[in-house]
Amino acid sequence: MVRETSPTVWGTRAASFARMRFGIDVAQQRMPFDEVVDRVRFGEELGFDGAWGFDHFVPMYGEGPGECFEGLTTLAALATATSRIRLGLLVTGATYRHPSVLASQAVTVDHASHGRLELALGAAWYEAEHHQLGIEFPPTSERFDRLEDTLEIITRLTTGDVVSYDGHHFKLDGARMRPLPVQSPHPPIWIGGSGPRRTLPLVARYADVWHTGAGEDLASLSARLDRLAEEAGRDPGAISRASSLSLSDPEATVRANIEAMAGAGFDYLVCGWPGEGRSRIEAFAGKVMVDYSD
Repeated sequence: MVRETSPTVWGTRAASFARMRFGIDVAQQRMPFDEVVDRVRFGEELGFDGAWGFDHFVPMYGEGPGECFEGLTTLAALATATSRIRLGLLVTGATYRHPSVLASQAVTVDHASHGRLELALGAAWYEAEHHQLGIEFPPTSERFDRLEDTLEIITRLTTGDVVSYDGHHFKLDGARMRPLPVQSPHPPIWIGGSGPRRTLPLVARYADVWHTGAGEDLASLSARLDRLAEEAGRDPGAISRASSLSLSDPEATVRANIEAMAGAGFDYLVCGWPGEGRSRIEAFAGKVMVDYSD
C-alpha cells in the first residue's frame, strides 16, 4: 500500500518490501571531468550502491558540441577516486570494441576498483554516432550476434583458461588472459533491453542482472524471463532485476514507483540525475532511499 504524502515532503515511512538497492546516473557529458568525479563522490557519500555512466562518444542530450568522456577510461579514473561505490556503464555497446579488448579493459577496471565493477552490456543502438565517427553499424541481427560473441568470450577469457572460439563474428585461437578478475567468476554481467527474440534469451543464459526501462510491462517480462531461465537450466532467482527511477516526480509518485517495481520482483533502481540538482538527491537519499535500503 502506498501512503498518501504531500508532494513536497520527503519523509513518510515506506511500506514493507524487500531491500532495494539504488544507483545514481551521472551521465558523463556536458560537464568538466572534475564535476563527473564530484558527482560520483557525492553519490558515494549519500550511500548509493552504484554510480552509472553511459557508453557514448558524443553528447546524448542537449544541443551542439560539448564534453563527453569515454566510458571505460572514466570508470578506471573513478575507481581510484572512490572507495566503496560500485561503478558501471548503462550499457557498454558490443559494436565499439573487440570482445577480447573489452574483457581486458573490464578486468583492469575490476582491479583498479578492488572488485567494484558492474559490467553492463548491450547490442548498441545509436546509429548517428557510429556514422559520425566511422564506426561500423551492422544490421540489428549482426549486432546481437556480436553481443552474443562478446558475452561468450568475456565469460570464457575471465576464467584464465586457454580459449579457442569460433563465433558468429569473432574467433579466438588459444587465447589466455591474466590476471583473473577480482570478482569471481567475473564482474556481475548486466544485460539491458527487453526484446523477446534475442535480448531476453541472452539474459536467461548469461546475465547476473537484467535491466529494462521503467515504462515496460515489468511483471510479464519478468515472468517470461523466468521461463527462459528455466529452459536454459538456470535458477530464475539467480538473475536480479533492475530498472530506472525518476527523482523529479513528487514524493508520493517516487514511492509508488519504487513499491510497484519492488512488487514486480525488481531489487535495483538507477536514479536519473534530476534537473533539480543535488538538493533533490540529498532529500531522496535522506528521506526515501533510507526507508527502502534497510
